[in-house]
Amino acid sequence: MTTTRVTQEERTRAMRLRLLEATVGCLAEYGWAGTSTTLISQRAGVSRGAQLHHFPTKNDLVVAAVEHLALVRRDELAQAAAALPTGSRRTRAVLEMLGEHFTSDVFVAALELWVAARADEALLSALGPFERTTGRETHKLTVEMLDADESQPGARELVQATLDLIRGLGLANTISNDRARRTRILDRWAVVLEDELPRRTKEN
Repeated sequence: MTTTRVTQEERTRAMRLRLLEATVGCLAEYGWAGTSTTLISQRAGVSRGAQLHHFPTKNDLVVAAVEHLALVRRDELAQAAAALPTGSRRTRAVLEMLGEHFTSDVFVAALELWVAARADEALLSALGPFERTTGRETHKLTVEMLDADESQPGARELVQATLDLIRGLGLANTISNDRARRTRILDRWAVVLEDELPRRTKEN
């Protein structure tokens, strides 16, 4: 029987990942104010000493979690996009997928960081670049999923309005379960996009 030896580098990477995922989970469940490094280390199953070795302060840990969040959000969207149907149901499916993304724990954790960053310059400076990158990537992916032709007047604005609308619905969902209202709104918005959004043609 062959024993696979785990290197110190692999153990370190796995421990850091557990801490980052625990940070996201704590932010989603307890919010920024309720999240502490002690709670994160307990959730991750990592000793306090080991956590402090990798991330000496809460800000160090949160800044690393910001980068981790950006990658997770990007990968989640890309995976969901790959599973979308084609044909007449696609537009509504795109909106549903975005709606699920903007009500997920990952989005709630990111939202907690946005709110905290308003009064924390260090956090804001760390969060800003990743949010700008995530915003651009999400917009680009939405254009691709909807087959929008942004060379045509109004197309870019409709795509951005779609993201702003669904992000706003995600914010509303943090207060109470808003699924029924969200479904009605997205049903109607799908009709608007079908009627108004310029699409690329095969020749383009």
